[in-house]
Amino acid sequence: MDRNIRSVDDVLALMDGLFAPEADRWTTGGASWWDGFYADRDRPVPFFAAKPDENLVSYLDRGLITPGGRALDLGCGPGRNALHLASAGFEVDAVDLSPAALAWAGERARAAGAAVRFHHGDAFGEAGAALVGPYDLIYDSGCFHHLPPHRRISYLALLERLLAPGGRFALTCFASGAMGSELSDADFYGRARLEGGLAYTPESLRWIFSGLAEVELRRMNDEPPASASFGEAFLWTGLFRRPA
Repeated sequence: MDRNIRSVDDVLALMDGLFAPEADRWTTGGASWWDGFYADRDRPVPFFAAKPDENLVSYLDRGLITPGGRALDLGCGPGRNALHLASAGFEVDAVDLSPAALAWAGERARAAGAAVRFHHGDAFGEAGAALVGPYDLIYDSGCFHHLPPHRRISYLALLERLLAPGGRFALTCFASGAMGSELSDADFYGRARLEGGLAYTPESLRWIFSGLAEVELRRMNDEPPASASFGEAFLWTGLFRRPA
C-alpha cells in the first residue's frame, strides 16, 4: 500500500505519470525524444536555422528589452536565441533537456565566440533548482506549449523565483486556430497524451500570466527564408513585465 502524496510536488509527479511515457517531452525522461528530433541537423525544420526569433530582435531594437543584464533561455534547443542574447550583451544561461541540442548549441557558441552557460536537464527539476536568479529576462521559444496543464504551476513558480522585479518575460507558443491541440485541459488527462502541444488564445495567456503586466501580445511575423530572423505566423509572441 502506497501513501506517497504529501506535497504539491508529489501531486505534480503523480499527474506526470498519468501520461503515456511517449508523451513525455517536459521531464528528463523526454530527453531521448528530443535527441531523436535533433539528430538530423539537415532536416528542413525552420527553427533549426541559426536565426533569432523576430520578436526578440524587435524587442531589442525598440528598447522594450534593455540589453546588458542577465538572461535565461528556457528550452534553448540549438541555441539560436541564446547566442543572439549574448551578442546583445546579456550574461546568458540556457537550459534544455536534450544533450544533442546542447551539443549543437555549444558548437555554435564556440564558433561565434559567445560566452553562454548551457545547463542540461529539467528546468522544473534539478537543473532548474541549480539556477540562481534574479534574471532581467527569461525567454521561452517553444517550451511552454509542450507542458501538460498541471505543470503551469511549476512554470509560474519558476518565474516567481527567478525573474527580477521589473524584469521581462517573453515567450512564443502555439496559436489557437493555427497550430497545436484545442482540447480542454481536462481532456488531455483522459487521452494520456498532449497531441503534439497545446494551443493558446491571447485571453488564456493573459489569464495564466495575469501576475505580470502585458507589454505586447501579438502573432509572430511570418519571415521569408531570406530573412535574418525566424518567424512563423502560427505562433503567439508575448512580452510581459514583472512589477518592480
